[in-house]
Amino acid sequence: MQYSTELENTINDMVQKGRGILAADESSPTIAKRLKAINVESSEENRRILRSLLVTTPGLGDYISGIILFEETLDQKTDAGDNIPAAAWKQKIVPGIKVDKGKIPLALSPGDLITQGLDGLAERLQTYKKQGARFAKWREVYNIDRHAPTRHGIEANAEMLARYAAACQAEGLVPIVEPEVLMDGSHDIERHAEVTEAVQHAVFHALHRHHVALELMILKPNMVLPGKDSRRAQPDEVAAATLRVLKRTVPAAVPSINFLSGGQGPEEATENLNAINRLGSNAPWNLTISYGRALQQTALHAWMGKTENIAAAQQALLKRARLNHLAMLGEYEAGMENKQSAG
Repeated sequence: MQYSTELENTINDMVQKGRGILAADESSPTIAKRLKAINVESSEENRRILRSLLVTTPGLGDYISGIILFEETLDQKTDAGDNIPAAAWKQKIVPGIKVDKGKIPLALSPGDLITQGLDGLAERLQTYKKQGARFAKWREVYNIDRHAPTRHGIEANAEMLARYAAACQAEGLVPIVEPEVLMDGSHDIERHAEVTEAVQHAVFHALHRHHVALELMILKPNMVLPGKDSRRAQPDEVAAATLRVLKRTVPAAVPSINFLSGGQGPEEATENLNAINRLGSNAPWNLTISYGRALQQTALHAWMGKTENIAAAQQALLKRARLNHLAMLGEYEAGMENKQSAG
């Protein structure tokens, strides 16, 4: 592979015990919703301030090894005048980029979705790489309903993920492969496990067909959970169900599994990660995070769009990152949430 050394270096910089990925790649509509919740206008300047706040948090690199950015962020600068990707790398946080173009209904397959963005992807990847991105992320989404996802939907989504991942490796960017089985609905944990297992099987079959090097990619899956309208499962139950599915579907060659938070609250996501690492201490993969809202939520509410609150927001982010660092080691305790400081 032409870029194998480059890809290996990126994997080595991103996959380290006790460090995870911060997802700050919210699309314009999503970040507008997040900012509206704290009564802040979603202007380009406010988005820049927020993303600058994140990457310049002192000490964040101790716990975070990568950050997924949105396209506009690659050209934005921090308050100190550094390009945001360069500012991230100052803390040895590898900058990456979300490259999919969002989901639409899958034609002739009611209930299934498919993600757009393959057209012109190679050219976009070359541009993003010049702007400082070293990895990319693509998300496919699976609804659970009475008739969904269908076999056709599962296979079509797997094909998209594999084609994207192959394009990334061909251009020298590490692909993060994100098949998210949503926790929306009233399904039980067994149904979520069944669908997640089918999805992961299809994804890895497709990756194999497209000659994707598993050692040079990262998987970003959902944890296995009951639907949000069902009940909240205990961390040990989530850990057992999640690890059972992963052991059945994910080859040991994959270096890192970086869970998405998928609508879990910050504490819930940390508790479940901790339980997974305690139960899966002998797992062949690094078991860590690629959280967005579960890392950022407390920081957003501390910031509230005010310059004088930036230091408090950064402290809130650092605390959340450190608690998840401890969960990656299986050393998190719920009582730590009540301590003020991140240290």
